[in-house]
Amino acid sequence: MDLIEKVQNAVVSAGNSYSEDRLIAYENALKLEKELDNENAVWALEQMIENFKVAKENKLPLCDDTGIPHVLIEIGKNREIPKNFFNDINEGIAQGLDKFPGRPMAVKGNDIERIEQSQGLYNESNMMKPASFLIEQKDESTCGRIIGVDDDKIKVTVLLEGGGPEIRAKTYRVFHKRDSNIVFSEALDWLKESLAMLGCTPSIPAIGVGRTHFEANALILRAMAHGNLNNQSEIEKYITEELNKTNIGPLGLGGKTTVLGSFVNIGSQRASGVRIVATRPACFVEPRVSSFEF
Repeated sequence: MDLIEKVQNAVVSAGNSYSEDRLIAYENALKLEKELDNENAVWALEQMIENFKVAKENKLPLCDDTGIPHVLIEIGKNREIPKNFFNDINEGIAQGLDKFPGRPMAVKGNDIERIEQSQGLYNESNMMKPASFLIEQKDESTCGRIIGVDDDKIKVTVLLEGGGPEIRAKTYRVFHKRDSNIVFSEALDWLKESLAMLGCTPSIPAIGVGRTHFEANALILRAMAHGNLNNQSEIEKYITEELNKTNIGPLGLGGKTTVLGSFVNIGSQRASGVRIVATRPACFVEPRVSSFEF
């Protein structure tokens, strides 16, 4: 199987399937809401679980908003990048969006026309171009505990990002006063506000703490790509507990399952009075992610 086909399959898999830790989290949430006799929450979670099963069995999108492709790449230290590597990834994404199928969302026109959406949309799913690729390496971020690729391999991860969570995401500087509680208190306040408006909870929110706005958001992408609900740090557990106290619940209908877990990624820091913090309140089908090595 060539690289184009592998990427194509990853796009389809990311959009119509879910990881084992996600399924376990949903089943545990359903059990909890049944024990608490939260009828609305039970109904919502049952529909979500059924949606996942139907999407996987029939290879259909998990959500009508099929997302913007993001690509993360890890390169083993003894591996060379093959010829046409990036072109093949772009072609694989285009073919994957056609096969998926992705919702036609790409906007026509020049710079101003695309902003104003005055020329309409392309009819073809494959016109939704991926965001810039992110080349990963092991570093001080918490993803360092789970990131890694064999020395002679390249790992490609496809992540599909929906529009609703992007609208309600936030990146800003926090005056931390050398107190991590201030950093996470700010992030929690932002997430509580955004989750109340999201509508498609339960979420797996992501938080990135870095030195620049770009870095903070790159840390979020890495957290969503590599995070695991069965392997939650103490910080992630704390964020989850605090957000579930809001009782927003599934689909905003009330209940103890506002979030299934959280992915927190703390990168390198610089001597400064501020920390750049990014938060993203993922919807109930996210993260939509698939990886392969070659």
